[in-house]
Amino acid sequence: MEKTDAGTSVGVADPYAHVDRCDHLTDDGRCRFAVEHGDRDPAFADARSAAEFRCPVVATEGQDTPRVADEGPAETGDGAGLPGPWAWADCPHFRSRQHDRACVRCGLSEVRLAHDDDRPLLEEHHLSYAGGPGESEGRPDHEITVYLCRWCHAKVHDSWARVDDDVGPDPEALATREGRRSREQDELGFESAADRFDRE
Repeated sequence: MEKTDAGTSVGVADPYAHVDRCDHLTDDGRCRFAVEHGDRDPAFADARSAAEFRCPVVATEGQDTPRVADEGPAETGDGAGLPGPWAWADCPHFRSRQHDRACVRCGLSEVRLAHDDDRPLLEEHHLSYAGGPGESEGRPDHEITVYLCRWCHAKVHDSWARVDDDVGPDPEALATREGRRSREQDELGFESAADRFDRE
């Protein structure tokens, strides 16, 4: 199983198994990194420019650039089942961060209140770290990040728990979320000044 620099578990054996798509992939199958940040890696940007900026994971060289907005890449995983000659791990600028604000392990959703300094229910959890197995296999290190609730995050780092365990939210997590929802409903409730004045 992958480990952090401190030696704690990240809860997965293969971080790429939890990838949906690259953050730099546009809806029409092009590489946004090569277009917007080509000065960081001119050789990579030139190669992508010669291929009309097609992502080499989702499109073959002779293929029209596919639209991926609605259906996205074919499946979650390393990209090996996609039509291009590369897998996600082959790209030097691959990055995947979860955008759905829910715990990938138990499904707990975030509830944030405006002007509230309470600790968030969800925390970013990095599935890959510098110096991990990818580097030893000659592959670049990639940022692969998902959200875990605080309770799952602690279990994954401090014990044998895995990110893909089939579990429900911790009772304390549910109680905390429902407490926030109640406060949210109180804030959204409307009471006229006349009603408040009459009551006083």
